[in-house]
Amino acid sequence: MDYHLDELSRAYRLMKTIREFEERIRSEYQQGKLPGFIHMYRNQEAIAVGACIDMTNDDYIASTHRGHGHCIAKGCELEGMMLELACKQDGLCNGKGGSMHIADMTKGMLGANAIVGGGPPIAAGAALTAKTLQTGGVSMAFIGDGASDQGTVAEALNLAVVLQLPMIFMYENNFYAEFTRNPKPEGRIAERAGAFGMPSIVVDGSDFFAVHAACREAIERGRNGGGPTAIEAVSARYYGHFEGDPQAYRDDAEMRAQREAGDPLPRFLQDSRTEGLDANVIADIDREIFAELDRTVELALAAADPTLEKLYTDVYVKYEGRAMQ
Repeated sequence: MDYHLDELSRAYRLMKTIREFEERIRSEYQQGKLPGFIHMYRNQEAIAVGACIDMTNDDYIASTHRGHGHCIAKGCELEGMMLELACKQDGLCNGKGGSMHIADMTKGMLGANAIVGGGPPIAAGAALTAKTLQTGGVSMAFIGDGASDQGTVAEALNLAVVLQLPMIFMYENNFYAEFTRNPKPEGRIAERAGAFGMPSIVVDGSDFFAVHAACREAIERGRNGGGPTAIEAVSARYYGHFEGDPQAYRDDAEMRAQREAGDPLPRFLQDSRTEGLDANVIADIDREIFAELDRTVELALAAADPTLEKLYTDVYVKYEGRAMQ
């Protein structure tokens, strides 16, 4: 597959933005400036970008608790994301979602989901909508290797095949389900999904070009009425399950080797297909990303908190006789 320079620039920009966004919020979180929990996506940037770069705002994704990379790859604005992580009123979800429940319907980002395996049924519904309305859209569910054992995922797989939905099941096999090492060999997840009767493959999740090629084919298949696809992208997790996880369950030598071998950014730049991205282009992109992050962090930390009255919005029940909107 041949790539134009603008396509390569966009792919690098998205992966680098995810990387630096994650590292920046990690730093702010460690200083106590961001509330709640955050779950880092480092070393999996090529999966999100390779999966979403050919999608439009009319296509849908359902994310996981480790969803910042998915948001950025799908086009969510950094300012709105940073405000949301700081739980401020002008965030993507008015400060009520935070890191683990961030969403942006205008970009087809149906939300991060703290429920393990909660995304695939939502993505299946989005795919059914696209098929019924004949929009030509597709949906994608991001699924961790731990979630691959959930009944909700099996039900979504079955539904997608029976109804021939334009849907992609994107399994991110990062070797760990929270604190438990995945005992299944690489390929076992794709094999199980394929048993439902859909094409299923395994790709190197640290190789943008491998992920992109697989996802482009799956998206085209879905748009053209070919039904669902399952993809298992394998890329070892860099950090722990959550920020602050001491990772006592991981062998230090193995973790160092995985981190070095699994970094998608140098691998992307060392690929012969990116020779047109010279050092000056890369430096300009990096400079723009850091400047934007500086701006959004400063804005988010200085922004006003939601007022008490905001407790009574975005809900559909009544408290003490007051109607909720």
